[in-house]
Amino acid sequence: MTDGLLIALGVFLMLLGLAGCLLPALPGPPLAYAGLLALHLTTRVAFSARTLAFGLALMVAVQVADTVVPAVGTRRWGGTRWGVWGCALGSLAGLVFFPPLGFVAGSFLGAVCGELLGGRNGQAALKAGIGSFLGFLAGTVLKLAVCGLFIFWAARALMGSE
Repeated sequence: MTDGLLIALGVFLMLLGLAGCLLPALPGPPLAYAGLLALHLTTRVAFSARTLAFGLALMVAVQVADTVVPAVGTRRWGGTRWGVWGCALGSLAGLVFFPPLGFVAGSFLGAVCGELLGGRNGQAALKAGIGSFLGFLAGTVLKLAVCGLFIFWAARALMGSE
């Protein structure tokens, strides 16, 4: 592949990765990391092995945290897996039908509805919904931060400062 195609692929993957931070169906940080690797394959960009290893470690850590943090938030606030699933589905529905604020409202409402469907009373569902929502937001912020860092590295490298 030519450098131009690899650069275009790298930029596309990074932007797709950034979108994946908000769309639960897309693995944001892995896509952004794949974009870094595509750029690294060009003759124009050469990331150090240390940078690539650190990026890989960050990507793996944030992917693990993204699955653990909402569950921890939900459990800490007294919720169940119904709230975690409701949060994820609600955020997707909110983003699809009421972008961009629907993402936030949908995750909270989805968590509460999930808890109610799981047999919880209103107060317990609300409390667990708050925990699930906070955990979900924390995971999203982590993913956005890692993808932002990858994009910063790429932009700096493409401008010749690497």
